[in-house]
Amino acid sequence: MINLIIGKKGSGKTKRLIEHANEAASKSAGNVVVIEKGGHLTYDISHDARLIDIDSYKVAGSEALGGFLCGVCAANYDITDIFVDSTLKIIGHDIPTLSAFLEKMSRLSDLADTKITLLISADASELPENIKKISTEV
Repeated sequence: MINLIIGKKGSGKTKRLIEHANEAASKSAGNVVVIEKGGHLTYDISHDARLIDIDSYKVAGSEALGGFLCGVCAANYDITDIFVDSTLKIIGHDIPTLSAFLEKMSRLSDLADTKITLLISADASELPENIKKISTEV
């Protein structure tokens, strides 16, 4: 299952991501992974979740992020939730690329039986219908 948290900068997306991640970490019987760009979530995410700074691994672009997430799932079979902050900053601000990336992440989510939540910094009205059809929180 793929979930999106969509909104413009300053709309409270990161706060909602932190709340969802911490709730998942407290309830999960497996592992929760939070991917961030930069170290700004260090004190906000529960120590029960695995916090990964994607910049430490020099990951940029949709293919690299997709491969990284596949590797995370392959390395640990009991990941129940993955949260990705700043998705567009990591993959590039390209909506067609985002659409293709979401399709790949949907397949990964099904294969790994992992819920993936992506934070998208954009106005929902700017996104195509195929993205809006995904379970979203605006």
